[in-house]
Amino acid sequence: MKLYWLVILFAFVSCNTSDKFPEFETIDTDFSKGRLNHKQTITIKDLEKFHGHLCDGLVVGALAMKEAMKELYPNQPIDRTNLRRVSKPSPCLTDVAIYLTGGRYQFNTFYVDTEFEGLYIIQRIDDLKTVSVSLNDGVKPTSIDSLGNIAIQQNLSPCDIDHLQKLEDDFTQFLLQANAAEIFTVQSVSNFNWQPVFKHDFQKTDILNKTLKDCNN
Repeated sequence: MKLYWLVILFAFVSCNTSDKFPEFETIDTDFSKGRLNHKQTITIKDLEKFHGHLCDGLVVGALAMKEAMKELYPNQPIDRTNLRRVSKPSPCLTDVAIYLTGGRYQFNTFYVDTEFEGLYIIQRIDDLKTVSVSLNDGVKPTSIDSLGNIAIQQNLSPCDIDHLQKLEDDFTQFLLQANAAEIFTVQSVSNFNWQPVFKHDFQKTDILNKTLKDCNN
């Protein structure tokens, strides 16, 4: 009897844990000149491998994209052949959006800009339905951005870098347990004019401290 309840408990925990990680059902062409019938499931682990590490920015991007896709592709796979999008220049946000939407600079389906509100603007190419998605004010701890700005200037000590990582890891866990619908806002964008900004001098901020020494507390 005791073993029975342990199995039930394990199943309950496993189910609820897996529910915290966003998954994406997508559809693509089935080969280089193929038909649109190849369905896949993309997980946060796939995004982590593409990006290089799991972090709060990656999870913010994934959850934001999940909420936006509920509006653009409700109850159906995400057609990665039919999307274009604008992203803020964060390495995390851009990697999520490129991977999940199939947007590419060279095909005029992706660009990066700072002159818009929110995290992403995403548009279906077939019907031009467009949405923007934003993280609500007050959700992200201000200490992450303030310390992050100092880190970008490469002025954080090794121990302070570790502290920043702890803050971001804690925020990541918060995000994975939160109700995304309550912390993101998705808005319809009327008459969105696709005007790519071909700029390639944004700073890749997640590699600036890669040679920093370990904290020796």
